[in-house]
Amino acid sequence: MNVGEEMDQQRQLKDPQRIVVKIGTSSLIYPDGQLNLKTMDELAFVLSAACKHGRQVILVSSGAIGVGLNQLHLNKRPTEMAAQQAIAAIGQNELISIFNQRFASYGQQIGQVLLTHDVMDYPVSKQNVLNTFNKLMEMNAIPIVNENDTVAVDEMDHRTTFGDNDELSALVATSLNADLLIVLSDIDCLYDADPRTNAKATPLSVVTSVTDELLTEAGGSGTRFGTGGMVTKLKAAKRVMAAGSQMVLANGADPKIIFDILAGKPVGTLFTAATHARGLKNHG
Repeated sequence: MNVGEEMDQQRQLKDPQRIVVKIGTSSLIYPDGQLNLKTMDELAFVLSAACKHGRQVILVSSGAIGVGLNQLHLNKRPTEMAAQQAIAAIGQNELISIFNQRFASYGQQIGQVLLTHDVMDYPVSKQNVLNTFNKLMEMNAIPIVNENDTVAVDEMDHRTTFGDNDELSALVATSLNADLLIVLSDIDCLYDADPRTNAKATPLSVVTSVTDELLTEAGGSGTRFGTGGMVTKLKAAKRVMAAGSQMVLANGADPKIIFDILAGKPVGTLFTAATHARGLKNHG
C-alpha cells in the first residue's frame, strides 16, 4: 500500500452542516473569455441539492472582471483603476444575473453579498454583515459573495481589498463558524512534488499543518507545486484549520465533485488539524 492509499483510508471528514464553497475565475471562464455556463449550471444544481438536504451553503464566486472583459469584448485588463472598477460593475451584474437564472431553475433562492475588507475589520459593520448572512440562511437562501471591486482600492490607512478570494472565502468561513470550506480551482490537489517534472509526485490526501516552510515552498514560480496561487490557498487553509474547521482543495472542472466531498470520498486534499485526523502523519 502506498502513502496516498494509506492516507485515504485514514482520512476523516466531519459531517459538515454549514459549508462555504469558493470557485475561481478559471473554473467559471474559458481561456477565450467566454462564460462556462455548463459549470455554472452544475454548480447551481449541486448547491441547491445540498440546501434541500438541510445543509447551509455560502458561495464565494470570483469572475466579475473576467466576465466584464468578455461583455465589453476586451482582450486585456486595463491598468487604470477606474476602468477596472467599471468593468467589474458590468461583469458582476452579468455574473449574478446568470447565477440567479440557474439557481431559480432548481427552485433555489439566492442573495448577493458584496464585501470590502474594512467592513469585516470593524466590529459593528462585521456583525451587521454576519446578521445578514445568518438571516439569508434561515430563509434557505444561498448567499453569493464576492469582493466589491467597484469600491475596493488600496488607500493609505484604509484597508478595503482582500487581495484574492481565497482570503475572502477563509474569512467568511471562519467568521460564520462554517464546518467546511471547499476551494474549487483548476488543480486536483496538493502534491508532495511538482507532478509536471516528477513522475513520482504523490497527491496528498490529508495535510494536518501548514507551516512557514510549506508556504515558502509554495510561493513564487517554478515551485514544487507547479501551479500559481497555491500559497493563497495554503494561507486560507491555515486560517480555517486554526479556527477548528476543515478545508478541501479540489478541481472545479465538474462541480459535482462536491457530492463526492460531502460523501467523504478521498478526492482533492483535506486540510484538517491533527486533533481531527486521528493521529495522521503530519505532511505539513
